[in-house]
Parts: sequence; structure tokens; C-alpha cells
Amino acid sequence: MPHQMLLEQINYPSDIKKLTHTELYTLAQEVRSFILNNVSKTGGHLASNLGSIELTIALHYVYNTPHDALVWDVGHQSYTHKILTGRRNQMHTLRQHGGLSGFPKRGESEYDTFDVGHSSTSISAALGMAVANQCRKKDDKVVAIIGDGSMTAGLAFEGLNNAGWLNTNMLVILNDNEMSISENVGGFSNYLSQILASRFYNSVKDTANKALSIIPSMQKLAHKVEEHMKGMVMPSTMFEELGFNYIGPIDGHDIEQLISTLSELKKLKGPQFLHIVTKKGHGYKLAETDPIGYHGVSKFNPDEGMQSNKSAPLTYTQIFGEFLCDMAQIDDEFIAITPAMREGSGMVEFAKLYPDKFFDVGIAEQHALTFAGGAASKGIKPIVAIYSTFLQRGYDQVIHDIAIQDVPVLLAIDRAGIVGADGPTHTGAFDLSFLRCIPNLVIMAPSNENECYQMLYTGFRLNKVVAVRYPRGCGIGTPIIKSKEILPIGKGKILRTGEKIAFFAFGSMVQPSIEAAQIINATVCDMRFVKPIDHELIKQICATHDLIVTIEENVIMGGAGSACLESMQSMGLTNQVLQLGIPDYFVEHGDPKLLLEKIGLDCNGILNTLKNKQWV
Repeated sequence: MPHQMLLEQINYPSDIKKLTHTELYTLAQEVRSFILNNVSKTGGHLASNLGSIELTIALHYVYNTPHDALVWDVGHQSYTHKILTGRRNQMHTLRQHGGLSGFPKRGESEYDTFDVGHSSTSISAALGMAVANQCRKKDDKVVAIIGDGSMTAGLAFEGLNNAGWLNTNMLVILNDNEMSISENVGGFSNYLSQILASRFYNSVKDTANKALSIIPSMQKLAHKVEEHMKGMVMPSTMFEELGFNYIGPIDGHDIEQLISTLSELKKLKGPQFLHIVTKKGHGYKLAETDPIGYHGVSKFNPDEGMQSNKSAPLTYTQIFGEFLCDMAQIDDEFIAITPAMREGSGMVEFAKLYPDKFFDVGIAEQHALTFAGGAASKGIKPIVAIYSTFLQRGYDQVIHDIAIQDVPVLLAIDRAGIVGADGPTHTGAFDLSFLRCIPNLVIMAPSNENECYQMLYTGFRLNKVVAVRYPRGCGIGTPIIKSKEILPIGKGKILRTGEKIAFFAFGSMVQPSIEAAQIINATVCDMRFVKPIDHELIKQICATHDLIVTIEENVIMGGAGSACLESMQSMGLTNQVLQLGIPDYFVEHGDPKLLLEKIGLDCNGILNTLKNKQWV
């Protein structure tokens, strides 16, 4: 077949089953070129998708999808799956508003069995599906595909433990590329390295099986010898002790071996565990060399690779990284903790300069927070860098292991509010609501770069649990003044004085509030603190204004606007109040600016809402 013609003939997995094994390798190369070309135009997750192409093809070749369920962990590696399941011609809309999601999404295709975006959910979800099949007496197969980075999370082991105990028919595939987003850390990563170093065990086993197959009376003895060898040569019995039949490791880029192995595993009963080895970024040298840099990419030229823009304004993430390095020069008794987000949280330079103060705990948000609580209980000041969406995973630990202990931990919450192309699984829409109700917390929301730095410094110096939440991307261009003053706690400030209408604005919503206020001559207050709220400022402004507009880049229910309403009610104030924020639905993926416009949180959106309610 002519080059590039094969992929055009593949519309659904049933078409793959008609191909020869040789054609499957050709298909893999065409998919690889298609993904590289497409992602370079749309942006998205690149290295992880390039590494899982052969596995995806083999899975759809062997299994009867969508009746057999493929459950992808996180979904960073699902682009080939989308291409092969009827969405090839829509891939140019990837991660754009109204287009394909960058992750598996049940509402998008019957082949997407579970909505994902956070790590380590695949085994538990797949087990639930397998048990449901069992209850309904269906023989449909269930496969969970999980990366070695995701295996560092406790949830993965909870799923493994329960699956082995239930002895349910399912397959777990460990896609081992020695990476999550950053390099893997911890004992489990070292454990997998030991397995990889003992591949000779598998060749010895295969040779012995072939030789002994002609002597049936020796099979029982051979099995005992094999078990003895496992203990000596390959310490992979952990999975078998959990109740799984362990196979591997095998080459995850060898389609024929994958098809042969999967076909055999499909026939087996009970929980099966297949360990494959792949290379992140496989087939694209730049991504192979720099899998971290090419994990999530913006638009770029595939021939030239990604280019850094050193003239771009500082992002809030970079400000946090600079803050960490500054604090290390003046305070020796603190540590910085991240759950596998060294690059994403801006901690690369700090980790390089102060390795003894830097702790990457892997994809283990719960552990990160309890670890911080324990360190704080012994007088060390921990700073936890965590995305808003991932802080959700450690909510109990914030309450039980930090707030109840009343120990000084600084939560640097990145990606708060609308994050854009990653969609609802990554949106930081809820942190103000779920943190505000916890006793012993101070919560701050910076309106610009300088405010962010000052709030981080203030939070670091307070002997309390403090959360500073800041948005993704760049600020408004405000220079940073690195003063060593602690902000007055619970005090906002008036930025503009107007008439009748007053904005109580929080964090990223201060700037659009100022833009709108200049048009309608309104007052703007940068509230700065969500907790404690500034009661005196609220009382002062309510005395001279008719309408109070609270505005935040957080869900309206239970958020900062609710804090203002509670304050007004406690003081008996009866001004009319309009609450603006993220509405009561999951905001889909798209450009952040467009999404804020869609939900009415830009200048025009604010003005239109006021006009519709006949306030202006």
C-alpha cells in the first residue's frame, strides 16, 4: 500500500483487525507522524502519546472494543486510541473549545470507558467494571493501562490489593517508561529498575520451558525451579503476592510480541498483570532526548523543536520558584515539597541549588500533605507546591493532618481558576470553597505578580496554616518589590472610588473589575484575603453604595462571594448583592481567555450582566 494511505483506511478498530502484522508496523509509523504533525499545531501531550502507539494498536487488534473496556490512566497517552476509534478527522480540534478533549471522555465516544485526567484511577475503575460484568454474567474483558509514575500513588495499590483479593477477571498493563511527568522517585521506581535489570531471567525461563516441554514428567519440577529462580533473580513476586499472575517485562514497541502475549492473557481467568517497557517520545528524537520538556507542548515546528521565549513576562509559577530560592538564602529551617510537579510548579532551579531542601514525593498528594504536617510539628516550615485540582485529592489531609494540628504549612496553590485546554479535570474551580470552611486557615488571592510574592512571603512568615492561590500563566506586568514586610492579615484595599456600584474583587478578577469600573464609574476593592474577610472594609463600602458585586475565579457556591454575604449578614447589612464567578457546571476545555468570556468573567461579560439586570 502507498505510504500514508493505510491510516486513511482505518476508521474503527474493526479495520485494524484486517491488517497483517507487517501492515500494523506501517500503521504505527503513520500514526506517529500524524500525532507529531497534529500536536505541533494544536499543542497537547506529546511524549507520552508517542510512547504508547504500538501498545494501543495491539490492544485494539486483540480486544473487541468497545464491548471490551480499555481504561486509560490519566489519559496523557490516549491520542492513538482516539485516532483509531473514529476521531481521526477531528484531531485538528484537539483541546480547543467545542473540539475533542485531550483526555478520554465518555460523552465523546463509546470507546472512552471512563473520564480521566488525574492519575492512578484506572485499576480501581477497571475493577468496578469487571465486577459489574461479573454481576451481569457478561464475559466482556476489562484492561487497565497504567504508567509506572501513576503506580507511585496509594490509590493504585488499593486497587491492586482489592483486585487480587476478589480474584476478578481483569488485566492490568504496567506501561513502564521510567517516567511520570518529571522523573520518577521513590522505592517503587527503584523496584521496577531492579526488574528491568533482571531480564535475563525471562530468557532463561523461555529457553527452559522449550527444552522441558518435551519431557512432561519434568514440568512439575520445572515449575518449582522457576519459583525458586524468581526469588533469586527477579524480585517481581510482589504482584503475585497480591494475587496477580505476573508476565513480563516485554518490549512495548514490539507489536507482534504484544499481540501474542495479549491474546494468551485474554484467555486466562482471574487478575493478570502485564509489565511492558516503552520509551517516552519513541520515534521523535527531540522528545526521546527531553521527555519532560515534550510532555505537554504548545504549538511548535516539528523540524526545529520547541523554542523558549525568554522575553515573555514572568508567570506566577516562575514567581513562586524565585520566591523559594530567595527564602533559602535567608532561612535554613524550611523544606519545599511537591507531588511529582517539579517542573510544573517552577521548582527546577530550587531543586538544583538546594537539593537537601527539595522533596518530590511522587504522585502522592495525600502523603505530601501529611508529610508536611509531620515536618511542621517538629519545627521545620514546609512549603507545599500543588495544583489546585490536585489539592482536591488531599483534602482530608489538609483538615486532619495540618489544620487540626494547627501547624505552620504554606500551601502554594498553582493553576487556580480556569486553566484552559486540559478541561474540567484540571480546572482549579473549587479550592476557595473547600478551604474556606476549614478552621485555622488563612487564605490569600493575589491580583498581580508583586502581590503574589508578598503574599507568599507573608504566608511563610506567619506561624499558621496559609494558602496562597494563584492562576496559571502570566500576570499583568506589575514589577516585583521584594520587601520583607508582612501584609496586614485580613485587610483589603480600595483601588478605585466610584458611585453606587462597588466590586469586591478577588485575585485574578481584580483587573477585569477595574476595566469595567472605569466604564461605569464604580468602586473597586482588592479584597486580598478570602479568610479572614475584611469586615471593616465591607461595612465601609456598603454604607455608601447600593449594589455590591462580588467576583472571583472560583465556583460561586461557597466561595469568596459567599464569605462577603456572610459578613454582611452578620452586620445586618441589606445592600443588594450580585455574585459573579464560575457557574454551577463543569467548564469544558478551550483557550482560557475565551472560557472567561463565555462565563462572563471578562470586562464585557461583567458589563453585560449588569446591563441585563438593569443596573447600568
